[in-house]
Amino acid sequence: MKRRYNGSESGEPNAEARRNAGDTSAEFFESFEISEVSESAGTAESSESSESLKTSKSSKTAEQSKKTKKKSNALLDVLIAISAIFMIGAICLIAYPTFSDWWNRMHQSYAVASYVEQTEDLSGEEKQHMLDAAHAYNEALAANGDRWHLTDEQRQTYENTLDITGTGIMGYVTIPRIKVKLPVYHGTSEGVLQIAAGHLAGTSLPVGGETTHAVISGHTGLPSAKLLTGLDELQKGDTFAFHVLDETYTYQVDQISVVLPSDISKLNIESGKDYATLITCTPYGVNSHRLLVRGHRIPNPKVPDATTYDEPGYMTAVAALVIGLLVSIIGFACVWLARLWRRGRIVKADRVAAGRHSSGRRA
Repeated sequence: MKRRYNGSESGEPNAEARRNAGDTSAEFFESFEISEVSESAGTAESSESSESLKTSKSSKTAEQSKKTKKKSNALLDVLIAISAIFMIGAICLIAYPTFSDWWNRMHQSYAVASYVEQTEDLSGEEKQHMLDAAHAYNEALAANGDRWHLTDEQRQTYENTLDITGTGIMGYVTIPRIKVKLPVYHGTSEGVLQIAAGHLAGTSLPVGGETTHAVISGHTGLPSAKLLTGLDELQKGDTFAFHVLDETYTYQVDQISVVLPSDISKLNIESGKDYATLITCTPYGVNSHRLLVRGHRIPNPKVPDATTYDEPGYMTAVAALVIGLLVSIIGFACVWLARLWRRGRIVKADRVAAGRHSSGRRA
């Protein structure tokens, strides 16, 4: 007996069954192909997303590296600028004593040169009249029992005597052993002693003569000026000289002593003696005592003093060299500071631009 399949008497499926089976198979393969295409598309999208992420990370890394480099450069500029400022400060601090001493010596040399020039403009009679007035002052002083306390009138007479320039300078002193050449001013005020030597009021004017004792004072060990620094190097037999108007008065060291500031016994005027004393503070940095270097008058040497002292021309050349060096150093520092300022502005502008770009992307 034959079995029926959906109304068909044969043993094979009928046409409708085959069509249904074919449709089902086609749908299966079509679904499989769509799945493969979807998976392929997903893989492609994933690959593109990965590449985009890598590119983004690489871009961010490059940008961060660039920013880090800029920050490093900016920090380096700051460190260089600070180093330059400290270097200039250190150089100025180290050079201050030398520069200040040079400055004072230059003014001292010009003061002496100006004094000599104005002296040469005076007539012989004018010079002699001034010298006579100085000798008369010394004679009156020697007879004064209280010469350390001058009256207003006596002080006025003192300040006017030998003041040919109106600046208070009465001459200059030379000390060959320590190569010192200093203008000598009336009085020992601090303003005078900071830049030159001062004549001690109450002592004889440095024009020589019997029964006189001229006393000149000056600082030692100042960081800003040499002045009488090195006076302790003088020995008995050494000489120093005063130059007043056209006259030179030479003294030979015969006594060196250290006394308390209040001890003025060694500054007394002795009858018939022609003395001169140089005074400075001692010891260096302590200044608790006074060093007194006394000399007695001797004839001027037949051979002129050949010691090389500071002259205006030499000091001007040194000035040009020092100023040129300082200008170069300061210019170098200014260039670095300008570069730092410019770099800072560029970094700031880049940050502003990056901020705007980031805001635009988020929008």
